[in-house]
Order: sequence, then structure tokens, then C-alpha cells
Amino acid sequence: MLRDIDLQSIQEVRNYLEEAKTAQKIMAKMTQSEIDHIVESMVKAAREEAERLAAMAVEETGFGNVPDKTVKNLFAANDVYNSIKDVKTVGIIRRDEENRVWEVAQPVGIVAGIVPSTNPTSTVIFKSLIAVKAGNAIIFSPHPAAAKCTTEAARIMQEAAERAGAPKGLIFCITQPTLAATNELMKHKLTDVILATGGPGLVRAAYSSGKPAYGVGPGNVPVYIHESANIEKAVELIIESKTFDYGTICASEQALLVDESIKEKVVAEMTKQGAYFLNEEEKRKVESIILVNGGLNAKIVGKSPQVIGEMAGIEVPSEAKVIVAEETGVGKEYPFSIEKLSPTLAFYTVKDMQAASELAQKLLDAGGLGHTVGIHAEDEKVIEAYTIDKPAGRIIVNAGTTFGAIGATVNVKPSLTLGCGAIGNNVTSDNVTVNHLFNIKRVAFGVRQMPKKEESAQNEPALTK
Repeated sequence: MLRDIDLQSIQEVRNYLEEAKTAQKIMAKMTQSEIDHIVESMVKAAREEAERLAAMAVEETGFGNVPDKTVKNLFAANDVYNSIKDVKTVGIIRRDEENRVWEVAQPVGIVAGIVPSTNPTSTVIFKSLIAVKAGNAIIFSPHPAAAKCTTEAARIMQEAAERAGAPKGLIFCITQPTLAATNELMKHKLTDVILATGGPGLVRAAYSSGKPAYGVGPGNVPVYIHESANIEKAVELIIESKTFDYGTICASEQALLVDESIKEKVVAEMTKQGAYFLNEEEKRKVESIILVNGGLNAKIVGKSPQVIGEMAGIEVPSEAKVIVAEETGVGKEYPFSIEKLSPTLAFYTVKDMQAASELAQKLLDAGGLGHTVGIHAEDEKVIEAYTIDKPAGRIIVNAGTTFGAIGATVNVKPSLTLGCGAIGNNVTSDNVTVNHLFNIKRVAFGVRQMPKKEESAQNEPALTK
């Protein structure tokens, strides 16, 4: 039975959708320069409010830290914006005069933006920018644990858009986040497409809503350190990546696969750079708090190594940046082998590249298919042999997977929604961006006659035995 709050939240969604429909019709008549001016205003506001929104997110959710969340907000306002600002999204966007085909952009309409608690404000900035740049309206459904900061981020985006000439009702955020409201938003006839960033259950709900949906998957990222790697640099990149915002980005490293020939050097370098290796007793204690009822314990997500150590009843040195445990198995009976969304790493020793490849496949099968894989190596033949068959949408070479996968340090599209392709039960393996939020119509001119029946028969290829 629906509660009063459920009914109120459903009505709120319906009201927002009606207003968004009106606003989007106005947007659809705007010129490219008018839309670009609106997006530029939103970007300016996001930059100005980046730190305040980061502080709100940390205070409300308890996940991550303010400096890194500020960087995430600025990544959306700077890197994402720079990648989309010159993209044509209005009218004829491409003319192929040789083949006599014109391509015309058409907004998808109203976007449902599902927002996770781990990256609440940066996700709002990112999705607002790509949605509005494509001429759409967007309505956000926040995670209940991050409703306040998500709503505030959406308000900032809407007000900045309005200052630059956007209609009222272009950007909304549900103020009473309930499951009933989210379902209404995803299934309502006025919703045109869903951008779902969140847990597997929510993404499955988006795909079963009957609407087109861009979803994501878990990122149990295995990273191979080959004996040809620059060990000092590889360790520096991995620790910087893994500890960013205390591991809350799903593309962060989860397991290191290290050639046995360099194991001692890697362990020594990691220890030197701030890794704390657990002994067997400490490992058992930390393992006991990683999973709760078969799922990741939300209380460790986005927490510092010291807080996690305190929860487990062990003392982690104040200078430690990441907790590391040597591991041999894969599966829920080996908690360090799963996606942990915290500064905790599994460390596997492998005989060679073939063993690393087989282990990486097992880790992805356990949770992470289609997402991200990493490798550190200087031998390009090894890199090619290792990466070519990996079932991942992003294979990051000699870079931290957190920053590489989102497009901050490698040349893939900057994005905070990372598709995992069909193998990860997603519709795309792309880094989702503005191009995914408008349709392309093709105006095609007649250039040749259809062949007559007898001509077709003459041109038919001969059958070979």
C-alpha cells in the first residue's frame, strides 16, 4: 500500500514532468548559440559552487573527502564541458554533399537522471550539462542519503540556466525521494530516456521500465603490473587513483595482479608510497566488515583507511593511504576480491601474463564485466597481447584507472556514466556523453535509380560450389 509520502512524491514527479515538457518545447526552438550561452552559464555556476557542493555531499553522505569531491565537480564543469562545448546539437549538424545526405539533430526530450550517493553533486553537474547541451530537459531522482546536496546542485544548475535565458522547469530534482517516485519518473509516458547511475538493482529497474536507458555496471577493476613496468611510476599512479575520494569511483583499482619476478620490488615500493599491508590476523578482521548479508557493507564505502581499521578493530598507521591484503582466491568467500569502493586493495601474485589474464577474467566474472581493466607495462607486445581479448569497455594503459576510465588522463570522452556494453547488460560500452542524448535524422537525396528485375538478375553473383 502506498503511503501519503509516496503519493505526494508521485504527484511531484508528474507536476515536474508537465513543466519540463513545456520547457523542453521552448528549448527545441532555440538556436545553437542560445543553448551554448545557457550551458556556459551553468558551467560558470558549477565552478563557483564546486567546493561548497563537495562539502555538502561529504557532510550528508559521509562518503569521500571535500578536496577530491571538489575536483570531481570541477572535472564535470571543466573536462566534460570542454569536450562538448563545440559539438553541434541544433539543426543540420553535418552535410555530406558527396553522398547527398544531411544529418539533423533532434533532442530526445525529457531525461530521467538517476543519481548515486557516492558522486551526487558531480553527477548532477555532468548530466545537466550534457542534457541541456543536447536541447533536453532533465529531472533528477536523488539517492535518499544524498537528497539535500543533489537538490541543491540541481537548483544551482537551473538558476544558472534561467539567468542565461533558459525556460523555467528545464531542470528539476525530486524533493521527496521515494522508490515510488523513481519508478513513476522512469515509467511515465512523458519521460523519453533514462540516465541511470547507481546500484545493479536500480539499473535493472531502468532497463525494465519500458524506456530507452543508459545504465552502468559494477567495476571490479583488475590491474596487471607486468615485469616490464616502471614500478615506481606504476605504484604512484595506482595509489593516487585508488585513494582518490577514498575509492568511491567505480573505475578505481580493486585488485593488483603482479608478476612474481617483481613482487618484492612492488611490495617495497607500495609500502614506501603509503600502502599498509595487512598480516593474516588483520586481514581476517577487515574481511569480516567488507560484506554484510552477502553484499558490500555501505559503512566502509568512501571511508579513510584509518576509519576502516578502527571499524575492524585494528590500528592502521596515520600515514597509510591504502590498505592492502595478499589474496589467492576469487568470490564472495574472499571479500577482498570484490568491488569495495574504499581505499582497500587485493594483491595477487601471478606467474606470468597468461596467469594474470586468466585471473583478470575470473575477477571480472565475479562482478565487473564490461567495465574497466588496467595494465602497467613498457613492452607494447605484452600490452597488445594482454588487452586484446579483455571483456571491458575501457582498458587503461600506464595510467590510474580512476582517472583514465572517466577520461581525465587518457583520450576517451570525459564522462561520469561509464557503459559496460552487452556483456555488462548495458546498451553501450561508451563513456556516455552529449552525443547519446540527441537523435540524428537523415535527409537523404535520391542519387540513383533502382535496378530493374532483369538488371538485378544479371548482377547477381554466381553461386560457388
